[in-house]
Amino acid sequence: MSRPITGGGGASSGGRMRIRAFPTTMDEKYVNQIWDLLKKAIQEIQRKNNSGLSFEELYRNAYTMVLHKHGEKLYTGLRKVVEDHLRSSVRVNVGDSINGGSFLDTLNESWTDHTTAMVMIRDILMYMDRVYVQQNNVEPVYHLGLGIFRDEVVRQNNVSEHLRATLLALIADERRGNPVNWMGIKNACQMLVALGIETRSVYESEFENPFLQESAEYYRSASQKFLTENSASVYVRKVEQCIEDESSRAKRYLDSKTEGKILDVLYFIVDDLRRLYKLLKRVPNGLSVMTSAMSGHLRVIGEAIVKENGELARNPVTFIQALLDLKDRFDHFLHDAFHNDKLFKNKIQTDFEYFFNQNKKSPEYLSLYMDDKLRKGIRALNDNELETLLDKSMVLFRFLQEKDVFERYYKQHLAKRLLLDKSISDDAEKAMISKLKTECGCQFTQKLESMFRDKELWSTLSNNFKEYKDGMDQMVVRERDPVDVSVRVLTAGIWPTQNVSQCILPLVCETSFKTFEEYYLRKHSGRKISLNTLLGSADVKAIFYGTHFAGDELSQQFRLLGIIYAYFKESEAGPSNVLMPSRKEEHKILQVNTHQMVILLRFNVKTRFTFDEMQADTQIPEKELKRNLQSLAMGKPTQRVLSRRGKGKDIDGQDEFWVNDSFTSKLTRIKIQMVTSKGESEPERKETRNKIDEDRKHEVEAAIVRIMKSRKKLAHNNLITEVTQQLKHRFLPNPQLIKKRIESLIEREYLARDVVDHKLYNYVA
Repeated sequence: MSRPITGGGGASSGGRMRIRAFPTTMDEKYVNQIWDLLKKAIQEIQRKNNSGLSFEELYRNAYTMVLHKHGEKLYTGLRKVVEDHLRSSVRVNVGDSINGGSFLDTLNESWTDHTTAMVMIRDILMYMDRVYVQQNNVEPVYHLGLGIFRDEVVRQNNVSEHLRATLLALIADERRGNPVNWMGIKNACQMLVALGIETRSVYESEFENPFLQESAEYYRSASQKFLTENSASVYVRKVEQCIEDESSRAKRYLDSKTEGKILDVLYFIVDDLRRLYKLLKRVPNGLSVMTSAMSGHLRVIGEAIVKENGELARNPVTFIQALLDLKDRFDHFLHDAFHNDKLFKNKIQTDFEYFFNQNKKSPEYLSLYMDDKLRKGIRALNDNELETLLDKSMVLFRFLQEKDVFERYYKQHLAKRLLLDKSISDDAEKAMISKLKTECGCQFTQKLESMFRDKELWSTLSNNFKEYKDGMDQMVVRERDPVDVSVRVLTAGIWPTQNVSQCILPLVCETSFKTFEEYYLRKHSGRKISLNTLLGSADVKAIFYGTHFAGDELSQQFRLLGIIYAYFKESEAGPSNVLMPSRKEEHKILQVNTHQMVILLRFNVKTRFTFDEMQADTQIPEKELKRNLQSLAMGKPTQRVLSRRGKGKDIDGQDEFWVNDSFTSKLTRIKIQMVTSKGESEPERKETRNKIDEDRKHEVEAAIVRIMKSRKKLAHNNLITEVTQQLKHRFLPNPQLIKKRIESLIEREYLARDVVDHKLYNYVA
């Protein structure tokens, strides 16, 4: 059925016209008729009066013109319509606003309206973009519109000159401390970048180059004046403040590449610092004054970044990146102004170590930052960029006092990357482990390297198991194991996995696991293998019958069928594929974890479950069951896999769940996201800390025994000092903890107090 569009010309503005299907052969009359309809539609879009248009029919008519070799008429006609609109309307409005006080707002609004219209026009003329534009090597529709706006609006009637003057005046006003419309500046800068059409040429010539030149003149004058009016310590703080202000300004509303350029302009001030350094070096205690001023300012900035309730501390990646940027700035001062003076270098390192360790989440956040850079799907980095970022991360790692905490988190994040195939590459992972090994020794990375050895065996094990199954009698396979299994076996004690009680698997999954278990134990006698369902994932074929069939017991009985994918592991899990019977109906593939798969397949047995009933049937731990049910029953009503009857976010034992037959999605394969947050929640973080504290007890005791076994007799204070020295590469032990572990070793008769001097300890062989 055709939909009406607002007509023009022969019809009144309020009239309606209907687009007809055209014959397969087109004479000039039909071509002109189609173009007239498209022209009027484009004009209506430009007037923001597109609610009555049928974009599907407009696309079909544009397609017809191009198909019948009239693409040139369509393309040149489009150019003229856009030019006429910009000349007769937009250019006049923008020009009038130059003297009216609303210039920037008018220009930005005109730009937004134009790009919005060009996106809709591009959608209508998509076939012309794909065929005529490529064949004739002309500008795509959207780029054509940008070029016309640039030539007919921005570069006409002194608009570009006035725009440049307006932007520079606003920035100068902000430097003086006055509030400005920075969103207007940002939108104008984004417009100039876009007008370059995949280059920065327009932005550079119209704004960036004049901005950098004016900034250099401004700071050259300001720095000389400030240096003559203030002390050295105040000048150092002022320089850093100017750099911070310009960096913040560039991040807020200028193009991303401008930040580095404005900071390069500002660094000529470093010449003044260099001269100041040379001058104060001749004065008694002069450098001490300068380092104190620098250190005080650095600590203020650093403490603001690591403040636990601060804005930056909410996101691990921005938190670490802010510290790396701060380190880069002060390294620049150190190298270019202070000649790598050891006094300044040591002060900078001491300050970073001081405020970086103020935030207890720093080890976790550093690991999450590395995880972000080593994951697939993150912004692509080339090898050199990745290497540079990881080297910079290692600089912060050296400042960490709790390296053992970092190790635990890094092991968890690496395990997830390996198990879920999320690593950017094995080479990058091994390079990072090599850096940690160089820094901390082989003991630090022993388990990380063992995880990679397990990974290298996965494909071999999977192929061998497939050959084993292929060699069995086909009838036996069909009866005993109706699924294909690809398995990952993980060595117990190496992988940082959480032990969970075994949930009740669907019969086909249980059969699959038993088949693999039989094969594995036959090949490796004396070993034990168990399934960890926390590490599983599954693809479940789900058939949703719509509201018409809701409650139909027969239709719901077989609603969830398909492919099951779970992780099996030795002592703690690895993955397998389970193929279940399929049906001809249209379906969705739900990508879920193993517990969600277990939950969903229960609805093949019964249509509704209370929470208590589901827990009794599946034996999934209460906390895990609640998280998975929340994930399946959250979101918009039509995007929830399960419906729920209950109150509030917390799930009660009598809350009822059933399959949501109203579920809809344009996608065939849908990933169900778990209810979680970046990093650990506070209860999980507390649990991790408790495990670390427990491990530290053993490490402290081992260090005490090693030292006493070597020394035989040692005074209390000397023992405390040596234990601290021996363990500081992993963590900074509390003297009280060392004292408690000494007492524990005395009770267990590893040590004994000297009978003459109780402050002396003797090693008991």
